[in-house]
Amino acid sequence: MFDNKSILITGGTGSFGQKYTKTILERYKPKRLIILSRDELKQYEMQQIYNAPCMRYFLGDVRDGDRLMQAFNDVDYVIHAAAIKQVPAAEYNPMECIKTNIHGAENVIKAAIANKVKRVIALSTDKAANPINLYGATKLVSDKLFVAGNNIVGEEETRFSAVRYGNVVGSRGSVVPFFKSLIANGATSLPITHPDMTRFWITLQDGVDFVLKNFSRMQGGEIFVPKIPSVRITDLAQAYGPGLKHDIVGIRPGEKMHEIMCPADDSHHTIEFDDHFVITPSISFFGKEHDYQNNLLNEQGSLVEEGFEYHSGNNPNFLSIEQIKKLEEGEC
Repeated sequence: MFDNKSILITGGTGSFGQKYTKTILERYKPKRLIILSRDELKQYEMQQIYNAPCMRYFLGDVRDGDRLMQAFNDVDYVIHAAAIKQVPAAEYNPMECIKTNIHGAENVIKAAIANKVKRVIALSTDKAANPINLYGATKLVSDKLFVAGNNIVGEEETRFSAVRYGNVVGSRGSVVPFFKSLIANGATSLPITHPDMTRFWITLQDGVDFVLKNFSRMQGGEIFVPKIPSVRITDLAQAYGPGLKHDIVGIRPGEKMHEIMCPADDSHHTIEFDDHFVITPSISFFGKEHDYQNNLLNEQGSLVEEGFEYHSGNNPNFLSIEQIKKLEEGEC
């Protein structure tokens, strides 16, 4: 699907972008693989690792619509990964978060339509489901924008979808590097927000693979949600700091006890497949009819029961302490 095609990823120097680049170069022969981001140092560092002839590094910000119009020229597929993601940073800098996560999403949609990009997938987050912090709220708006993009595009072939998943093993800013840093500096205890807290858990590679597969599945307007395991925060601490005491520090502002990926309020729009869920659009697209229970890979799904909710606390799949260790070892 990606052989001899031009692919662009916004925010491409991040953890996801680098794993995505590695995967594309190993499995396909793209015509161009474009990394668009605003940090020239991160681009320089990434170039030392990934410098295949098809690679292109574009300096630019998703807030800059004109730059996106240039960058999206003759591009077939776009992954929109650029975002302000840190919850406290978003709370203290709300307008900056809005400019990147909402206005940036709008710019991506406009540039994709103008340049007749075939498929666009935006990376969402579990925090966009019933959001209680600004980051989650902006990503919910972003999701709505990308869904509505399929109506705005009219009769053109451009299609938009989103992928929503949970915490990524070892990604920058996540709890695992934080625990490791404390342990490396001789910590005798680890801070735990709440002993009952749970989170979804996915490796970078699984996240990349899920996104790539959904380019083949998507009809436009879907929010794809993978079926992934959950972890207990206490088990995480035990996996990385066996024997260390746990200091209960309380839930931080903007945090939930359990993360939600498919809210109960969306149950009448949620379809379950063997390995994933699809939240279908709440709006009808003019002149377009899609059977979302039968995707383009001929996978068949069925509507969930009314009131169904998929969150990290009611997930039937929890990782044990040993599985948590092995999961990160496999990712490394």
